[in-house]
Amino acid sequence: MSAAAARPLAALLIAAALILSAVPARAVTLLRDADIEYALAELAAPVLRAAGLSPSQVGIIVVDDNSLNAFIIDTQNIFIHSGLILKLESPEALQAVIAHEAAHITNGHIARRLGNMRSARTAAALGAALAAATGVATGSGDALAGVMLGTQSAAMRNFLAHTRAEESSADISSIRTLVRAGIDPSGALEVQEIFRGQEALSARRQDPYMQTHPLTRDRLRALQGLVAAAGAKAADHPEADYWYARSRAKLSAFLRAPNWTLRRLDRAPSRDIALMSEAVARHRQSDLPRALKAIDAAIALRPRDPFLYDLKGEILLESRRAGPAIQVYSQARQLAPRNAQILAGLGRAQLAAGQYGAALKTLEEARGRDWRDSRVLRDLAVAYAKAGNAGMASEATAQRYALQGRLEDAGIHATRALGLLPRGSAPWRRAQDVLDAAQRAEKNR
Repeated sequence: MSAAAARPLAALLIAAALILSAVPARAVTLLRDADIEYALAELAAPVLRAAGLSPSQVGIIVVDDNSLNAFIIDTQNIFIHSGLILKLESPEALQAVIAHEAAHITNGHIARRLGNMRSARTAAALGAALAAATGVATGSGDALAGVMLGTQSAAMRNFLAHTRAEESSADISSIRTLVRAGIDPSGALEVQEIFRGQEALSARRQDPYMQTHPLTRDRLRALQGLVAAAGAKAADHPEADYWYARSRAKLSAFLRAPNWTLRRLDRAPSRDIALMSEAVARHRQSDLPRALKAIDAAIALRPRDPFLYDLKGEILLESRRAGPAIQVYSQARQLAPRNAQILAGLGRAQLAAGQYGAALKTLEEARGRDWRDSRVLRDLAVAYAKAGNAGMASEATAQRYALQGRLEDAGIHATRALGLLPRGSAPWRRAQDVLDAAQRAEKNR
């Protein structure tokens, strides 16, 4: 978060603290990758514009979880599980998921559930909201919902579980959005077919998507009618096909076994995607020469693609080649100077090379552009510690633990930071916000 960021809404932090005291902790890992997030943003842009939302104001973020789910916790982010992305088989299906979640935003469903609190704007608030989402998805959200909504009533037991009326409303809005965007709306049916029949399963056996987006036979028939009424299929979108294939290929290469990836390279829709996938697989096999050969061949095909340089920098850095990694990340930065994940990679390489002053500057710029990356906070803490600034190291660590929903640990480091930082400064205020949330959580245990 930038130094100029506003203090959070007090009510949201109260809710955050109460949530974490009510729900058993479970880590939620965000999978931050510049290439994947850019690809998803390209797929989302026409959908968001057609929904009346700004693509620059609503981000698509991947949750590192192989279960099937997508959800919103504020008006500025759509979270999609990696498992769902890999399960869907067309860009139109993924765009249908985005359109549906966007409909929940534009129809005011999340705003009402949060009592008109607009977004989770701090690490503590976002960590709490993600813990809430996980609590609902794993069936441990009953107490959470009562606290968030001011009641223990069973009628309000699912904080993120949309009502059937909301689902029907979102279905109608999402199909209209897809049609306006010129996207084949039958992708929405592909999504629902994945979950068809799960309503007969026990809650423990259902995918999380079913618990947050209840599907009934009547709703499915209504959705089929909406798609049929939309008319002929939309035109093909080669760019959407490319970015969809690329995002899934990279995600798969990192999450699935390297040999699985290597056996399927001939199925890639383009040569550059095949080479990128090979580079990831070879890197995960610790085969640096062949990993570099593959990524260099991909760069030769797309020499102005910053995300291929970003991947090469990651391969070099994780192979303990910090100096060359800095050079490659610098090339990526020249091509995408405002990308927070590329800045984070450059800062991480500078830190590994012992360039602590440069690393601090780069990493703080990355945090200013996107404060939700726990790796940046981890690296900032190390860089500040190396530079002898224990106060800022503790503040960054407190923020990282808060983002992960670990408020007890966050409170310890926030207390330490408050004793070392200038009172009233922006870092001091951030640490105080975390401590406030931690103390409220402790009181409500």
